[in-house]
Amino acid sequence: MSLDGALARIDAGLDQSLSRLFDLIRLKSISADPAFAADVRAAGEWCTRELTSLGFEASLRDTPGHPIVVAHWTGAVANPDRHVLFYGHYDVQPVDPLNLWNAVPFDPKIEDRDGVKVITGRGSADDKGQLLIFIEACRALIAEEGRLPVKVTVLLEGEEESGSPSLEPFLAANAAELSHDLALICDTNMWERGRPAITASLRGLVGEAVTIRCADRDLHSGLFGGPAWNPIRVLTKILASLHDDTGRVTLPGFYDGVPEVPAEVRASWETLGTSTESFLAPVGLKSLAGEKGLTVLEQVWARPTCEFNGVVGGYTGDGFKTVLPAKASAKVSFRLVGAQNPEKIRAAFRERVRSMLPPEGQVEFHPHGGSPGFAMPYDSPWLKAGLAALSEEWATPAVVIGGGGSIPVGEAFQRILAMPSLFVGFGLDDDRIHSPNEKYDLESFHKGLRSWARILTKLGE
Repeated sequence: MSLDGALARIDAGLDQSLSRLFDLIRLKSISADPAFAADVRAAGEWCTRELTSLGFEASLRDTPGHPIVVAHWTGAVANPDRHVLFYGHYDVQPVDPLNLWNAVPFDPKIEDRDGVKVITGRGSADDKGQLLIFIEACRALIAEEGRLPVKVTVLLEGEEESGSPSLEPFLAANAAELSHDLALICDTNMWERGRPAITASLRGLVGEAVTIRCADRDLHSGLFGGPAWNPIRVLTKILASLHDDTGRVTLPGFYDGVPEVPAEVRASWETLGTSTESFLAPVGLKSLAGEKGLTVLEQVWARPTCEFNGVVGGYTGDGFKTVLPAKASAKVSFRLVGAQNPEKIRAAFRERVRSMLPPEGQVEFHPHGGSPGFAMPYDSPWLKAGLAALSEEWATPAVVIGGGGSIPVGEAFQRILAMPSLFVGFGLDDDRIHSPNEKYDLESFHKGLRSWARILTKLGE
C-alpha cells in the first residue's frame, strides 16, 4: 500500500478532520447523567454515520444502557489474514464544576496554551479525539487505495465513563463476531510530549474488607485490659505479617505468575528520567517503601502489592475513651501483575487471617471485586510492529511502559474474547481529562492520526 500517499492525504485534510472532531465534541454525550441519554445516543449515531460513509457496515446496537457502535470493514484488504478490533468510547464525563471552565465545555476551539496549540472541550482527549484519529486514519488509507491494510472491526461504547455495565455482557453475547487477532485500545497516554509509548501491562485488583470480633461488647480497658483479647491488636498483628523487612508480600504462592522484566525493557525504563526523588518529592516523600532493590517504575509497573486502605476500631471521636473494642476492621487491596490468580490471592489472605485468630476470635470477609492483571508479552510481534511504527512517525524511540492502575477493557478482551490488546494512545498527563478545561494537543491529534496509518500498515506486513 502507498503509505506516503495516505500520510499526504492526512496532512492535506487536517482541517476537515478537525471539523469532524468538533462536530463530535459538540454532542453532550454525558453517560452518567440520565438527562443526557438522547445526546449520548446522538453521538453513537454520529459515529455510525461516519463509519458507514467510509464503507463500513456499521450499526448502533441497543443494550440495557447506552448503545454500542459496531462496524465491520467488508471492502478490499491488503492482508485478509489479519483482523484487528479497535475499541474506543464516545461518552464523556460530566462538566461540573462549570464555573471553573475558561470556555464553554462543548464549544471546541484551537487555543494557544503556553506556546502549545491545543484542542479544547470536554471529550477532546477522553476519548473523542483519541477514537476519531483512528477513524480518520482509515479514511485516508481507504481514499488512497480503496482498501485497508488489514481487516478492521470497530467497537465504540457509550458507557465507559459510567462503569461500562453493558460491555461485558455484550462481548460475551457477540464473542464470535468480535474476537479477532488483536485489539487496539486508544484510551491511554504517551510517555511525555514528543515521546510515544505502548502500555504493555496493567495491574489487576483484589479488594477485601475484613472485620474481627472478640468480646461480645466493648470492654473497660482498666478492668479487662490484659486478660481480654483486643481485636485491634489481633488485626494489626495480622496486617503487619503481610510484609517482610524487604517489602515482599509473605502470603504463600503470592508471586506465582509474576513475570520477570527483560533486561532491555528495564534498561529502556532507566532512560525515562524517573527517579525516586522525582516521583516521591511532589507528594512529600523521600524513600521507596516497596520491594528493596527495585526502581520506582519497576515497583509501579511490574510488581504486585498489598496495601491497607482503611483501618477502623474502637473510639475515634474527640477526647479519650479507655475501651477495648468489640471489633476492628480493615480494607485491604492487592494489585496484581502477569498471571497472578485473584481468587488464589483472596483465599491465601483469608487463610492468613484465620490462622492468626485467637480461639474466641470471629471474622467476617466482604469481597470488593477481583480481576487479573493484563500483560502483552514483551516479545510479541504485535508489540514490536506497533513500536516500530510509532518510532518512525515521531522520530524518537517509542517506549514500552506499564500502568499501575487498571483498565478493565483490556482484561475483558483477554478473558472473554481470548484476544491480546495493544494500548496505544496520544494523550498527555496535562490533558485535564475528567476536569475542567480538558484539552488535546494538536500535535497529538495530527501525529496520532499519522501514527495509526503507520500502525495499521505495519500490522498488515
